[in-house]
Amino acid sequence: MAYDEELARRVAELVLDETKVTSKQMFGGLAFMLNGNMFCGINGHELMLRVGKDQYEDILAREGAREMDFTGKALKGFVYVDETGFATEDALQDWVLLSYDFAETLPVKKAKKKK
Repeated sequence: MAYDEELARRVAELVLDETKVTSKQMFGGLAFMLNGNMFCGINGHELMLRVGKDQYEDILAREGAREMDFTGKALKGFVYVDETGFATEDALQDWVLLSYDFAETLPVKKAKKKK
């Protein structure tokens, strides 16, 4: 699946100045990684966000959020957010920072060795 390049640009402007953030194609879209952990991404016209299990239910109640069911089964701790949830730059920034802040609590992943 292709991803919304304009949305990817908007997210990149928020996070790619951080030296610990990288991006790569993943899940059929574009993922943003913090210390090797995916924290947000773009799939089609939606945001994919890693929010953690503790705040998962509360976040599902927010406008535009729904379970991330990429494989047909909900991935607890991850949500999709449709365009209604990030129509403004402030709303987009809130979502991205929420997932970034969660990813900061995760251990740094070491880069995989290439064979």
